[in-house]
Order: sequence, then structure tokens, then C-alpha cells
Amino acid sequence: MELIFATHNQHKSKEIKKMTESIVSVVDLEDIGFHTDIPENGDTLKANAFEKAAFVFNQTGKAVFADDTGLEVDALMGRPGVHSARYAGEPKSDKANLEKLLREMEDKEDRKARFRTVICYMINDEVLFFEGIVNGTIIREKRGKEGFGYDPVFVPDGYDKTFAEIDLDIKNKISHRGRAFQEFVAYLRSK
Repeated sequence: MELIFATHNQHKSKEIKKMTESIVSVVDLEDIGFHTDIPENGDTLKANAFEKAAFVFNQTGKAVFADDTGLEVDALMGRPGVHSARYAGEPKSDKANLEKLLREMEDKEDRKARFRTVICYMINDEVLFFEGIVNGTIIREKRGKEGFGYDPVFVPDGYDKTFAEIDLDIKNKISHRGRAFQEFVAYLRSK
């Protein structure tokens, strides 16, 4: 069985292909030559995941899944949340987003945060959702060379390294995306 992962993000694609390689063949939008921008107009992660999956499903007619992820920071009243990818505006930039977050957090004592991922899976007339959350802390300066997005400033609870310092195999087991995909993969195995 082949599933389309509705993403142009090669970092995400690499993580997910590694997690699913023994169960199902995953291709991303680059693999299938799908270069159209996918809309993300929802005001929740679930709405965005659904919109992305539906858009690609309607274009291809093939089984597809999409995810949306947000970083929710307590001291920022849940921001950047659903706007995490474009927190610093257009064009989308991980570096600018990270710099904006660190500026906004400079004088904050409460550094608690969580990453949340929602996956929407569409096949035929079936639509399913899977969610993963990891709690942690925003540190004051970037550490690590791996990962992407906010990974260099997020230390998951129970660890002393950022997601950008943690080995990808470990990250895939404990991360928000990892947890959501573990649920998704368990579902696929049960079919």
C-alpha cells in the first residue's frame, strides 16, 4: 500500500518515512511531482490537517495523510500555536520564527510549552484523526544542529537536550509527531 504524505517539508518527510518504512510505502508531494501550494486557512491544527489532506485527496483520489503542528507556549497564551510555521510572517522562515519567539520570551520566567501534532488520514470515504503532544520547556538560546523549526530551543520534559540535539530515533519515539504517528501506524497495522 502506498500513502501520500501531503507535505513539501523534506525534514518532516524524512522523519515519517523512517517511522513507517516497515509497514507502508510513503511518498511525499515532491516524490509525486505535486508542486501546487496547499491551503492552510484553518484556525485550528485539526482544521488545517483536514484541509491539506482533503486538497490532495481531491486532486489525486489516492489515500493521503496530512499533519499540522503547533508550538503552544504558556507565557504567550498558547502562541504561536496554529500560526507556528508563519509566526514571523511571510515568507515562511524557521530562523525568523525562532528569533521572534526568543525575543518574546526574553523576560518570561514561565517557559513551559508543548508541541501538538494532529494528523488527518483520508482513504475512500473515511476520515480519521490522530493527535500527539509532548510537553517541555523553551530555553533561552539555540542548541543543536539537528531538527528544524523550534527544535533548537525546545527541551522535552525528562530530557536535558533540545530536540535539535536528540538522536532522530529517540526524537521519533518521544516527539509530538512521533506520538501522533505511533497512533497512526498502530491503526495502519490493525488493518
